[in-house]
Amino acid sequence: MILLVGLGNPGGKYAKNRHNIGFMALDEIVRRHSFGPWRSKFQGQMCEGTIDGTKVLALMPETFMNESGRSVSAAARFYKIAPEQTVVLHDELDLAFTKIKVKIGGGHGGHNGLRSIDAHMGKNYKRVRLGIGHPGSKEKVHGYVLGDFAKAEEDPRDKMLDGVAQHIGHVINDADTEFMNRYALGMRPQRPNKPKTPTQDSAQSSSVKNANNDDNNDSPFAVLKKLTE
Repeated sequence: MILLVGLGNPGGKYAKNRHNIGFMALDEIVRRHSFGPWRSKFQGQMCEGTIDGTKVLALMPETFMNESGRSVSAAARFYKIAPEQTVVLHDELDLAFTKIKVKIGGGHGGHNGLRSIDAHMGKNYKRVRLGIGHPGSKEKVHGYVLGDFAKAEEDPRDKMLDGVAQHIGHVINDADTEFMNRYALGMRPQRPNKPKTPTQDSAQSSSVKNANNDDNNDSPFAVLKKLTE
């Protein structure tokens, strides 16, 4: 059994914030894989489903970001799920927008949700880092992460969420590199097809066809032939 956690802040005020992309990703995973209904549990919203043959508990903590660990650790203790079987989806400032990386353990990088989970259950859980980009200076970070995605970012954001939901089974089954490769391939823009140029053979075929048509009554060659007969 896997505990799959999306991080964010509860309430409509924060729903479209960059900081809530963990919630968005989990919601799309639940929708795509036809999980059961959400219900209030462990200071959050939880539902259950199956991904690639593995039972998954999806959890959105409603404790606000900086207390996420209370909700996650309560669910993990109740279901006897080890940190190694816990996967956390969260926003990542240090990755370019739509870039994704998976890692186990390590520092929290100033992310208050991860900081709280570290404090309650240690660091040995898997993180799916969802790149939201960086505003350029430390002073702008707070407003940036608690701001909504720009209009121009919405389509690539939705493509990003779709890619995560489509390939998350690889993360569930510890094929993290495969997940990142398939996701990156899906995000790569398609190159337009180049127009085909006629081959020499087709050009020669066209010349032969035109020559054969010279025997038609309406062709200049046929008219000249009749005059000289």
